[in-house]
Amino acid sequence: MTDSRTYHHGDLRRALLAAALEAIDEVGPAALSLRDLARRAGVSHAAPAHHFGDKAGLLTALAAQGFDLLAQALTAADGDPLEAGVAYVDFAVTRRAYFEVMFRPEFYRADDAELIAARARAGAVLRAGVAALPTGSAPVDPGRDALAAWSIAHGFATLWLAGVLPDRVGDNPRDAARTVLRRLAT
Repeated sequence: MTDSRTYHHGDLRRALLAAALEAIDEVGPAALSLRDLARRAGVSHAAPAHHFGDKAGLLTALAAQGFDLLAQALTAADGDPLEAGVAYVDFAVTRRAYFEVMFRPEFYRADDAELIAARARAGAVLRAGVAALPTGSAPVDPGRDALAAWSIAHGFATLWLAGVLPDRVGDNPRDAARTVLRRLAT
């Protein structure tokens, strides 16, 4: 009988990325090894290097995929800046392995064209959502406003993942984020 997790055919790249996400959830991106990744995917130890070159190549592909998934999550908020912030936090919590790689450029090749394009797509969706925020009497500065909104959502997500928020925020990250991020929309 064979292990059902052993790779046999199909999309090896996808199988390796899935195994990497599993490993990162368990040991974090710094401790990820291509040899362990090959073992998890049930392939030769040379297979990950054949597809990605090295660990940085693998993590670059993972970060690019993560930014594309983040762009999709933000797009699903349908232009509502509050819901985009909640979607951002939800992405960080439910896709933690991606999140842990995406914002750690020391792990990947930040000059990779695919990664740059994916990060730009996610940034464009974020900036579009911020354009809907009320400005009151403050002058509109889309770049500054997007940075402020991103900083708040990212900071909240990071604090949630670290487990350092006060107990009174509750145990549902979406609800807690919505309460905090609502301050942006007022």
